Order: sequence, then structure tokens, then C-alpha cells
Amino acid sequence: MKPLRALLALSITAAVIGVVGCKKEPSPPTTGTAPTTVPQGETADQFIARVNAEYKAMYPEMSSAQWLSNTYINDDSAMIAAKSNERWLTQLNSWIEQSKRFEGQPMSPDTARSIQLLKLLTAMPAPKDPAKLAELTRIATKMDGMYGSGKYCTGEGDAKNCRQLGDLEDVLRSSRDYDAQLDAWQGWHTIAQPMRKDYTRFVELVNEGARDMGYADTGEMWRSGYDMSPAEIAAETDRLWGQVKPLYEQLHCYTRTKLEATYGADKGHVAGNMLPAHLMGNMWQQDWGNLWDVLAPYKNAGSLDVNGALAAQYQQQFDAQMAKNPDSREPEQQAQLEVDAQLATARQMTERAQDFYVSLGMPKLPETYWSKTQFVKPRDRDVVCHASAWDMNMAGDVRTKMCIKPNEEDFTTIYHELGHVYYYMAYNKQPPLFQGGAHDGFHEAIGDTIVLAMTPKYLQSIGLVGDQQQSNEALINAQMRMALAKVSFLPFGLMIDRWRWGVFDGSIKPGDYNKAWWDLKAKYQGVAPATARGEEFFDAGAKYHVPGNTPYTRYFLSHVLQFQFYKALCDASGYKGPLYECSFYGNKEAGAKFQAMLSKGQSQPWQKTLKELTGGEKMDASAVLEYFAPLQTWLKQQNEGKTCGWQPDGKIAAAAKPAAGKG
Repeated sequence: MKPLRALLALSITAAVIGVVGCKKEPSPPTTGTAPTTVPQGETADQFIARVNAEYKAMYPEMSSAQWLSNTYINDDSAMIAAKSNERWLTQLNSWIEQSKRFEGQPMSPDTARSIQLLKLLTAMPAPKDPAKLAELTRIATKMDGMYGSGKYCTGEGDAKNCRQLGDLEDVLRSSRDYDAQLDAWQGWHTIAQPMRKDYTRFVELVNEGARDMGYADTGEMWRSGYDMSPAEIAAETDRLWGQVKPLYEQLHCYTRTKLEATYGADKGHVAGNMLPAHLMGNMWQQDWGNLWDVLAPYKNAGSLDVNGALAAQYQQQFDAQMAKNPDSREPEQQAQLEVDAQLATARQMTERAQDFYVSLGMPKLPETYWSKTQFVKPRDRDVVCHASAWDMNMAGDVRTKMCIKPNEEDFTTIYHELGHVYYYMAYNKQPPLFQGGAHDGFHEAIGDTIVLAMTPKYLQSIGLVGDQQQSNEALINAQMRMALAKVSFLPFGLMIDRWRWGVFDGSIKPGDYNKAWWDLKAKYQGVAPATARGEEFFDAGAKYHVPGNTPYTRYFLSHVLQFQFYKALCDASGYKGPLYECSFYGNKEAGAKFQAMLSKGQSQPWQKTLKELTGGEKMDASAVLEYFAPLQTWLKQQNEGKTCGWQPDGKIAAAAKPAAGKG
């Protein structure tokens, strides 16, 4: 999951459809291999009506193929998914080619928008050459499977020990043993090394597909989906990053000081005052919430031990299972009881997340959600555990796919994923080509807006934390808890696509893939590996969204938008007070305004949708700074006199200036 910001998800062969973030949108296949016959004399409006009908009819088959390939990883499901993608991309290319007949002709505004969206329906533009298209889908499905089944194995024979991502993440989350953390971090990154050759070829093929569609490269195509020019959206992300960078720099400085105190000055940072990648509590350093034991400002002010409360809930479920099965003492029986307790706890966590949405006036999830969702990792097979939300048929069959564990990170991820699900259900009444987020950052921001409303008082009300003290110390603790998820993520949200844009446009050559990856992590995050990572590695592939081909700028934008949405919903609820204390749980007025925005889907430019909710047409990070103002002031005080900042080239930065007053 994506701590406090829930992760992320996304899987449908995310390679194929421009799916939204965690959201797992499948791409529909045709019922045959030949393009649809084009009716004589068809108008542009009639063409779009036909595409919408064909698209919706095809969608369930592709969804099912992708679901199977993610929840039953084997050669058979991979082949079915690849062939399904192949048929879909063939059909999509046919529709795009057919749409060229209407260039320059009169048509309704909705039709014009639909034709533009049609060209952006996939994040994986396919070459027209059928052989290359088939090769592309095989590679995409293969990389997806390699990630999902990735294991780090040590030892030989009977002593062989293999661990998947979840096990290795547990080490980073809970251990404070420097060497054990380094081993787990390096171990997971070994799973990506075999992907490098496939990914290089993948880039060649999608770039050919993008050029066939009239784009310079795949990166330019991705940047064309924002109701503004590709250059404008790139500049927008730079502007927004400029707004929040000073806050991140203060958090980075504080964190480095605490790591040095915990691990020693020689291990708590790497050259240039950068943070060691394996010590951040998260495999990709995108969320630092698991370092709460190291970074908590005040140890006894306003307990926020959500992990402990959820672990206790799991133990209660396990004890209940044991009480019902007192004679189950064999290892196999014990293992099954553990899974049963995990499932019961995961459902309980999901029901709690559903309750927040229902409190706003939204409907309960359909019964099929509860019967078809993957809540926990099965014992009998490999699955893609990366959290994702799925709309299976554009008509109410919605699901999530996770391997939920009883911890805060997964708990908030559930709230995030249900944001996608409630978006699906709200815009299912739109024509299929309008069934998407206003832009992809909107889709990622919905659930995270709810997460922002999970204030300490809310967590207390649902029994996950104790009575909250009204003190400045408790406030700073609460702000730090949220910043470790939200603020830490911001530069990571930028650097992944900065890397891919360079890969796609050729400015990053295949022989420099790993160097460029770490150069960008150093530049934006101030993070570096503790040991050399040469070109024998392919560390980008150890992050799901790279082999899964999911655009990532959406996540950065969502971390700005969610604060704008949150502020607007707090205003709609009638709340008066500091932004960071607002929870609109149970407020039907805020819920109605939120639901109205969700129902618009992609039917109009996002600027209009944003204005209807917030009153403004521009993405703006001022709400982020308003929310974290107390923490930023506190961090400046803590960092006064410290050597803050970092040098990507390994040189030590100059000492920081004394902190000014509030601001």
C-alpha cells in the first residue's frame, strides 16, 4: 500500500490502458481479430456512439483476463492476458485510424473530446505491425508476471529460504538492524535485473506505437492527457514542486539527524548528506511512515500507534479461530488458521473504510465486491500483491486486489483504493469514453482526500488510538505522522516519470538506465544507495509501475490536489478552524459535493471540474503549506544550526542559516 497515501496500485496489465494509478482498469478486447466493419456514411457522432458500444461490450473479457493474470500467475494466465491485450490494441489502433476520417469535419463538442480521449486510452501505444504488437503484449505481460512472482532466495537445498516483496518489506518496516535492512533491500532489487533487456525492447516498441499515433515519443503522449500541451503540464509540475520543496528539505534534514542518532554518524547518511535508501522503512523511500519509532517528535504525546491496535485486532481474530478449532495443532492447520484470521481482519479493515464513504451519503459496496475481492495473499499461488482497484464491466462489478496485513500502511491504502472504486461507481453512468478521472491525478486524489480526514480524533472514534491530548506536542506528532506519508512522497512522485520521459525521448540511453535512476533520486529525494549500483542492475524495475507501465506523474499531482479537495470539502461541511484538524466524516453536504464531482468523470476539461469543487481552475499547493504550517515552523526550529540540504554529487552542503521566525 502506499502509506497514508495508500498506494498505489494498479495493475491491469497496467501496461495496456492508461489506467489510473492504483486503479486497475482493464483494457477491452475484441471478439475476433479483424477490425470492425466501418458503416458507410457514418458521421463522427455515430462513430463515437459505435465505439462506446463496442468498447463497453469488449471490456469484461479483457478485465477478466487481466484479473486472472494478476491473481493466478502462471504461463497459461499470462498467455491469455497477452492475447487479450493483443486483440484490444489491434482494435484500438483500428478505431484511431477510423477516427482520422473526421479530422476538420463538424461534430459535437462531446464527440471531439471523445476522439481526443480515444487516442489516449492506452498508456502502451502499440505499433501497427501485427508482429511487433504481439511482441509488445508478450513483453508487457512477462514483466508484470516477473514482478508479481519475484523472490529473493538465499541458501541451498533444504536450507534454501525464499522471500517475496511482503516479507522483505516487513524487514524494512520493523527491523533496525542495518545489515538485515540492507540485505532485504538489495535482495528485492535482484528481481529486476532480468527485466532490463525486455524493458529496453519494450521502450523501442511503445515509442514506435506513439510515433504511429503522431507523437514524438511515449512520454509526449503521456503528457498530452491533461487538457493542456505536453510542455505546459511539465512546467506545471515544476511550479508545484517549487512550492513544496522547502518543506521537504526541512523534513529531510530532520530525518537525517535522527538516522545519524540511531545508526551512528557513519551509517545514518551517505556522501553528500543524502539518506541511505535501505534505512527509510520503505523499499522505494516514497513513504517514511514506518520510521515513526525513529522520527516521532514526542514519544508520549498523543499516542498514534495504529499498527499496535491493528495487530491486536488480528490477534483477537486468531484467538477466535483457535477457540473454534482447539485441536488444530499441526503446522498446516496452524497456517490455515493464520490465513483465516488475516482474512477476517482484512475484511474488518475494509468495512471500516467503507463506513467513511457511506457516512458521506455514498452507497455501500455491492455484495459482489465482498465475494470477488482479493483481500489477502493466497497460500496456494503467486499473485500480484501491489494494491489496485478494478472496474470489471463498467456496470457495478468492482473489486480491489491487495495482500492486506494488519498495519497502518495497508489500512490507509484501503481507504485510498476505495476512492477509485467509488469514482468508478459514480461515473459508470457516463459514456464509456468519459469513464475516467477528470485527469489521472484526480483518480489518485479521491481516496487520499479521505485519508487526510482521518484525523487523530477520527482514529480515536473508531478505536484505533487512545484519548488525544490537546497540546502542541500532540499536534506536532499528528502533523509528523501525516508528513511522513505525504511530504516524503512528493519528490518521488516526480522522479519516476522524469526518468521515463528521458528514457522515452532518448536522452537517457539504455547503457545509463541505472545511473540516471540514481541521479534523479539524488536530485529530487536526496536519497542514495549505501553500496555501488552499477549498470549490472536495473533498479527502476524493482518499482511496480515501471514494469507495469503505469504513468506516475498522476501521483505527484494527486498529492497536491488532495489537499485542495480536502480544504474545499471542509469548507462545504461548514468547518471553522485550523485545516489540519478538520474531519468531514458523516457530513452529507461535503459528501454531496464530492459525489457531484465524481459523477462528471472525464466528460469535461479538468479545470472546469476543479472549479466546481474548489472555486479555482488551477492546481495549487498552498493548501499543503497551510496544512503543514505548524510542522514547518517546528522543523525549522529543530534544524537551526544544522548542516541541511544535500549534494547529489556527493559533496557536503554548507551549514544552514539560523531559522527565522514563523513562516
